[in-house]
Amino acid sequence: MKKKAPPKLKETMAKSQQTKPVNKRRAEAAAPESPAGKALTTSNDPRFQQAVQNYEHGLKAMQGHKFDKAIAFLEKVVAGPSPELADRASVHLSTCKQQMSRTENASKFKTPEEHYDFAISLVNMGDYITAREHFDKLLKTHPTKDFIWYGAAVLECLTSHYPEALRALAESIRLNPSNRFQARNDSDFNNLTEDPRFTELLYPDIGYEGPSSTRY
Repeated sequence: MKKKAPPKLKETMAKSQQTKPVNKRRAEAAAPESPAGKALTTSNDPRFQQAVQNYEHGLKAMQGHKFDKAIAFLEKVVAGPSPELADRASVHLSTCKQQMSRTENASKFKTPEEHYDFAISLVNMGDYITAREHFDKLLKTHPTKDFIWYGAAVLECLTSHYPEALRALAESIRLNPSNRFQARNDSDFNNLTEDPRFTELLYPDIGYEGPSSTRY
């Protein structure tokens, strides 16, 4: 009598590796829910669209130096449902509040020197637009202060307004000739070092009297 051959090893292993079908409903129920409930992940969500609009309006108002309006829009974004936009808005919001604080303090200067130091701090921060506004006010109220003209010349040079820089520097030197020697070693005027008008202004032996004043 012939003995039955034992089942093949491969077939036995294949049967043992078969798994039961997964219950789809149970798997879905086991999936963890977002801690925020309905997550704001698509641009089609009206809440997201509103947050984007508020963010854009806030930036536009900020660029126009309308910081009070910018703060109103950005605060809505920070309180909105988009964490990413909220993080960005919070940075701009902080900047707007600082600018508002500076503007409020601008009218509290006791001396032109204090006001000048504040304007220079704006230049050092790179806020040239606001700095120019303060220099314009200073020059209107204290037109005989040589250091204000000197600071205005630095600002104009840093913003590539070279004719205006030369005019302001010439007036500063006229009011106080020692500013000529200070300007010779001032790196803020590096962009003018190749300009012959600047050289003539700093070395009067050449006979430079300075351009006529039109802006200031």
